Amino acid sequence: MSTQAFISSLGPIDHATAEGPSREILDKAKKQVGFIPNMYAMMANAPAVLSTYLHGYALFRSESGLAPAEQEVVLLAVSQVNGCDYCTAAHSMIADKVSGVPADVLKAIREGTPIPDPRLTVLYAMAAEMVRTHGKPDPKLVRAFLDAGFTEAILLYLVLAIAVKTLSNFTNHAFATPVDERFAAYKVA
Repeated sequence: MSTQAFISSLGPIDHATAEGPSREILDKAKKQVGFIPNMYAMMANAPAVLSTYLHGYALFRSESGLAPAEQEVVLLAVSQVNGCDYCTAAHSMIADKVSGVPADVLKAIREGTPIPDPRLTVLYAMAAEMVRTHGKPDPKLVRAFLDAGFTEAILLYLVLAIAVKTLSNFTNHAFATPVDERFAAYKVA
């Protein structure tokens, strides 16, 4: 789903010339990921947005109790439901190259076909349901989620993931953020 920018007077903040809070948060971002993704350069127009994103994202990654592949499934679900092509591309690359999401699972997620793993199917469904229903999932899905071995605490970490992905998804919608070269092979068709 392509979007048209609705913020047009602001552009990406150049890390090399950034000053003050924008510079500080971009320094932190570069230290964390090794480069400044286009999304971060856009978020730096409001340093609190990028700071909140980086902090919440790091906590989801470190504290959720989900394996890296499971985390990617959640982040992809949120990004897809929110219609964010940028984050779908970025997390597809991370899923494939970093987090160990099986190729058939990633393919199914990207194509909207059944996920060939029952546990990941429930996880994806719960994350997507939470976004679609604004945090009011069907009790039967909650039961299936718990029966799949996930905990109520993990459900709260899904709320955290949804919050940080919504920050990034909506920022990308606002700017129609171009997909970075690193993620280009995973662009949404």
